[in-house]
Amino acid sequence: MQKPEKIILVGGSGYVGTAYQAYFNAHNIPFITLSHSSLNLCDKDAVLHTFKELKPNFVLNAAGYTGKPNVDAAELEKTRCLLANTILPGVLHEVCSHLKIPWGHISSGCIYTGAHPDGSGFLEEDTPNFTFRQNNCSFYSGTKAIAEEIINNGSHCYIWRLRIPFNEVDGPRNYLSKVMRYSKLLEARNSISQLDEFVRATWLCWERHIPYGVYNVVNPGSVTTSEVVAKIRQRNLVDKNFEFFKDEAEFMRVAAKVPRANCVMDCNKLLKAGIPMTEIHEAIDWALDHWRPA
Repeated sequence: MQKPEKIILVGGSGYVGTAYQAYFNAHNIPFITLSHSSLNLCDKDAVLHTFKELKPNFVLNAAGYTGKPNVDAAELEKTRCLLANTILPGVLHEVCSHLKIPWGHISSGCIYTGAHPDGSGFLEEDTPNFTFRQNNCSFYSGTKAIAEEIINNGSHCYIWRLRIPFNEVDGPRNYLSKVMRYSKLLEARNSISQLDEFVRATWLCWERHIPYGVYNVVNPGSVTTSEVVAKIRQRNLVDKNFEFFKDEAEFMRVAAKVPRANCVMDCNKLLKAGIPMTEIHEAIDWALDHWRPA
C-alpha cells in the first residue's frame, strides 16, 4: 500500500510560498512548512535529522531572497542573498540526494538576458548568459545561477524557472501592481509567469510524475512593458500618465544599481509534457479583468 502523501514546503511565508499554501489547502493536500524560524535550513545535519524524522514523499523549496523593493537590495545584503538562494538549495540537494527524496526547486528566469537572435525564447538547455561567469549580472541573478549549477545533476529533482510573477490580486510583489505604481517604466520584452498557474503547473509535474529536470514555467509568448500599460489603460485601473525612460542607459543612470534580466523564455518542454499554461496576453487580460485589492 502506498503511504499517504506528505509534503514539506520550505519557505511557505513568501509571495510564492503563500500561493503554494493556498493551493494545497484548496485541494486538501497535506503539507508541513519549514522556515528559518523553526529550523536552520543552512545546517545540513539539522535538515538531515528533520527529514529523517518527518519522512516526506516530496520536498518543495519555495524559499529565496529577491530583495525589497527589488533586486537592488541584494547588493547591500549579499550574505543573506547567498544563504537563501545558493547555500539553502545546496543543502536541500545534498540531504534529498542522500535520503533519496524527490524534490522541486524554484529557480528563476533571471539567469538569462535578451533572446535568441531570431527572437525566440531561451530553452532549458541553453547556457545561462546573465551570471557571475559573464560578469554582467545582479548579485541576485548570480546566486540563482550558481544554485542551478549545484543541483542540476540531481536525478530526482525538478528545477522550475519562475519569471516575474503576477496574478489578479494587487500587491507589492505582483508585476502588474509594480507597472501601475512605478513613477517611470523601462520598455522591455519579457516572459512572465501567472503565479497561480505556476503553482498548479509545478505541482502537476510531481503529481503526474513527468520526467525530472529543468522546466521554464512561464506563460507562452512574450510581452512588452508598453503592451501591459495599454491593457491597464484600457480598463482605467489607475489615474496616471505612464512615463518611460528614454533607454536602458537612462534607467541605469537614474533608477537602478544593477542591470535587469529582461528575457524571453521558451516553455514548450513543459507544454509537451502535458502541463498546460495560458497564452501570456490572455493571462494578463484575465488578471486585469478580475483585478482586486489584497
